[in-house]
Amino acid sequence: MASGSDRNPIIIGGLPSQVPDFDPEETQEWLDSLDAAVDERGRERARYLMLRLIERAREKRVAVPEMRSTDYVNTIATKDEPFFPGNEEIERKILNATRWNAAVMVSRAQRPGIGVGGHIATFASSASLYDVGFNHFFRGKDDGKGGDQIFFQGHASPGVYARAYLLDRLTETQLDAFRQEKSKFPNGLSSYPHPRLMPDFWEFPTVSMGLGPLGAIYQARMNRYMEARGIADTSDSHVWAYLGDGEMDEPESLGQLSLAAREGLDNLTFVVNCNLQRLDGPVRGNGKIMQELESQFRGAGWNVIKLVWDRSWDPLLAQDRDGVLVNKLNTTPDGQFQTYATETGAYIREHFFGDDHRLRAMVENMTDHQIQHLGRGGHDHKKIYAAYAAAKAHKGQPTVILAQTVKGWTLGPNFEGRNATHQMKKLTVEDLKGFRDRLHLPIPDKDLEDGLPPYYHPGRDSEEIQYMHDRRKGLGGYVPTRVVRAKPLPLPDDKAYAGAKKGSGQQKIATTMAFVRVLKDLMRDKEIGKRFVPIAPDEYRTFGMDAFFPSAKIYNPLGQIYESVDRELLLAYKESPTGQMLHDGISEAGCTASLIAAGSAYATHGEPLIPIYVFYSMFGFQRTGDQFWQMADQLARGFVLGATAGRTTLTGEGLQHADGHSQLLASTNPACVAYDPAYGYEIAHIVKDGLRRMYGENSEDVFYYLTVYNEPIQHPAEPADVDAEGILKGLYRFKQGEKGEHAAQILASGVAVPWALEAPQILADEWNVKADVWSATSWNELRRDAVEAEEHNLLHPEEEQRVPYVTQKLADAEGPKVAVSDWMRAVPDQIARWVPGTYQSLGADGFGFADTRGAARRFFHIDAQSIVLGVLTELAKEGKVDRSLLKQAIDRYQLLDVAAAEAGEAGGDA
Repeated sequence: MASGSDRNPIIIGGLPSQVPDFDPEETQEWLDSLDAAVDERGRERARYLMLRLIERAREKRVAVPEMRSTDYVNTIATKDEPFFPGNEEIERKILNATRWNAAVMVSRAQRPGIGVGGHIATFASSASLYDVGFNHFFRGKDDGKGGDQIFFQGHASPGVYARAYLLDRLTETQLDAFRQEKSKFPNGLSSYPHPRLMPDFWEFPTVSMGLGPLGAIYQARMNRYMEARGIADTSDSHVWAYLGDGEMDEPESLGQLSLAAREGLDNLTFVVNCNLQRLDGPVRGNGKIMQELESQFRGAGWNVIKLVWDRSWDPLLAQDRDGVLVNKLNTTPDGQFQTYATETGAYIREHFFGDDHRLRAMVENMTDHQIQHLGRGGHDHKKIYAAYAAAKAHKGQPTVILAQTVKGWTLGPNFEGRNATHQMKKLTVEDLKGFRDRLHLPIPDKDLEDGLPPYYHPGRDSEEIQYMHDRRKGLGGYVPTRVVRAKPLPLPDDKAYAGAKKGSGQQKIATTMAFVRVLKDLMRDKEIGKRFVPIAPDEYRTFGMDAFFPSAKIYNPLGQIYESVDRELLLAYKESPTGQMLHDGISEAGCTASLIAAGSAYATHGEPLIPIYVFYSMFGFQRTGDQFWQMADQLARGFVLGATAGRTTLTGEGLQHADGHSQLLASTNPACVAYDPAYGYEIAHIVKDGLRRMYGENSEDVFYYLTVYNEPIQHPAEPADVDAEGILKGLYRFKQGEKGEHAAQILASGVAVPWALEAPQILADEWNVKADVWSATSWNELRRDAVEAEEHNLLHPEEEQRVPYVTQKLADAEGPKVAVSDWMRAVPDQIARWVPGTYQSLGADGFGFADTRGAARRFFHIDAQSIVLGVLTELAKEGKVDRSLLKQAIDRYQLLDVAAAEAGEAGGDA
């Protein structure tokens, strides 16, 4: 034994490194005892003793480091399994019927002339995991509350439909309309969980892998937030997220585990279906994905329950006194276990048990058939029930259940455990016969040989169906079910917007601050003020929202248990268990998940929340665009603020902060109503209309995207004759030209409006041109209106033809039209085909860069002088002015010299 002086003084693995030994003799006794255990009983016995000591230490609340992973066996010992309250025989019959109908539905969807596909292997592996949840855990909404929130794995949707069919929630006609949503309307079933497509059935869209686990974490957190704020009683709501082990490769799947642990979200359970396969092959062929995930979840602070083996392994593990079986399980890679799932009992006897006489002795009295059917824990109802019950009972931590299954389980040797099983959609007659026999279903051969295979229903009065109804009645109703109980909100009157409509006077403020002022007044409203949920990724001060800290405070379930370093400041950082603001750290993905959870609370819990998500616009639709599609699919509502917008407005930050395209990305989302306002009064009208459309009578399933800027400008007061309709529809005349022989029209949006207002003065004074300036508050809405008009005219030629709003608005506007914005040209080009007369757009195409605002705008040729050149160019095309004037303008304004431009406005974070 090495002396203390000979040993490395640093104890690794999480133990303190500089703790003095006050009793070296006692320490030596413990070390000698361990040495004796190793020498006399072997390493496996010593290991067992150490694990028991660690377990006892935790029971006594002795701080010891967490083990990264445990043995490849079930976390819950057989002796600790609770009583199973269900009728396992009946539940097996229910599950067999569900399995059959799910597979047949997909197979029938592959019939000639349809061929829309589907997936059956994922549900086949996870069917038992769902069934135990349906029968014993998932709470419905019949009590008027939100029930449980269940994020079903997207590829398992056929199984959920199949169960709903047995319960008379779906018909055979609907099952046959799987993936035929339009051609079989109104009976069509969506391919995956899509609330927008099936708004009374699905709640959470999950098939964009990685977004399900991320959304589940923030849904569980939102449940706690709503309860802390006194908005809804969510104490009985539990969030279940069903995931695939391959799905855990997605960074979103694991990226926010620490938040769930940090906030103690014991209302959250992940169930990871570890069938060891991705879509085309093993997840970790040479490794062990369950062990890897266990380490990751434990390290993040989660409670981990492994459900590896079914009850047929219990007798073998009970014999394993030397630990040889556990060692074999620990060291066998996943790729080999996948092979065992497809091989005979004789193969498993030889290759798994055959290389150690102690292992061979364990199975010498077992037949090859028994060895072949040593099963995985994710298919055992009693074991699953024990894991779920333990997860629900665990307090202080979120829980992950890692359940091992076989992909394609029960589908037959052509499907089970095969690398190609995910893409297999069609069952042959022989497959069907074998599948039927495996499930013990009374379906005659002739029904499988002639035409399409039939669905199976044991009868509405059968014991199985009555059992299903009784279980769901006892658990509060059928799931999944989406219910909208929320009532329209009482909306603020015009007084709430009066401040924004007054303008900024002599003060220069950015449109970001103009919006924040509107929000501040709205949050004071006695009726709906508490329903606003400000969300930001660690940038509240940048956006000028630190003024909210003293009153609204930042939500933290632990409150603020430290003295804030800026506590003496008026706008000190303040956290509270009842705080209103969500400060989600440097995570746009996390913030967007909060946005979605808050924006769908009107349906999830029947209580509307009004999320206000503010972020650097460059990192919104570009970074988390997939989540904005998820938001649209989940029918979530709220306001999304792309702050520091524009390609040249935050140009000091350089390329990666230069957003000249998010408006274009927003235009691709049908649920997104996007605006690019220039002034505070425009923002007031847009926000007011957004609240009406999303939270008033006849509410719509849309969300609003406003791009706002950090450049300080003077905001005029609202004109007495303001064109409110034009603001909301996307275009109104802001200022008429006063003098000049030739007419022109300048259309501008957002921060470009001030530059556009400079151009008419130059045109009038130097070029004899009278130019009107229009504020294009939404290029996207103008295009959307025009497309709708064209589609109507295409399909209704006998009716009066509609005229797009932009065409109507510009019909009498003389001269060429020149559009300008701080976006790439493709944004204003959206309306080009519907603009009467000649039309040219100026824009910031290409990459951004770091420089002054003036230099950047001169480089992209979108400043006032470049607008002048654009107008003259179009007038020259029309023959109104001589083309020689164009070169004169270029030389006069030094448009080819970026350095010749004035620097422009400086500063302005918010």
